[in-house]
Amino acid sequence: MTNETRMVAAIENGTVIDHIPSEKLFAIVRLLRLEELGRHKVFIGYNLDSQLMGSKSIIKVSDRYFTDAELNQLSVVAPNVTLCIIRGYKVTEKKRVALPDTLRGIVRCNNPKCITNNEPMPTLFHHTTGSQVLRCHYCDKEQNISEVKLI
Repeated sequence: MTNETRMVAAIENGTVIDHIPSEKLFAIVRLLRLEELGRHKVFIGYNLDSQLMGSKSIIKVSDRYFTDAELNQLSVVAPNVTLCIIRGYKVTEKKRVALPDTLRGIVRCNNPKCITNNEPMPTLFHHTTGSQVLRCHYCDKEQNISEVKLI
């Protein structure tokens, strides 16, 4: 733990999203709508030193736990971040956020002829572990994770 990380105030209850690639931080802030949280305290650390990553970013949100749908969206923007659930100033759960095998209603298909772009139905994509490609269930169009657009 670096001096910068130690300077960040502990939260009693809430969520810590750690090991965020710094270039993805503001996309995550927008995605999770952190500016709209109102009464929740939010700490955002940007470009902190990291032995593992060189530099990283971190987000701490007090009294807020994210849904599986929000975490699935987060996994598209920044796979492999670390999520810590804090209760009573202690980490009660720690896990890496990873892309699920199936993404429903999260990513837009980039094929203009796909049925999901022409009919009112949710998108469905499949992801193979270790791959950087998502495949549309309906039209089989593949797209790189770095190029996807969230719905």
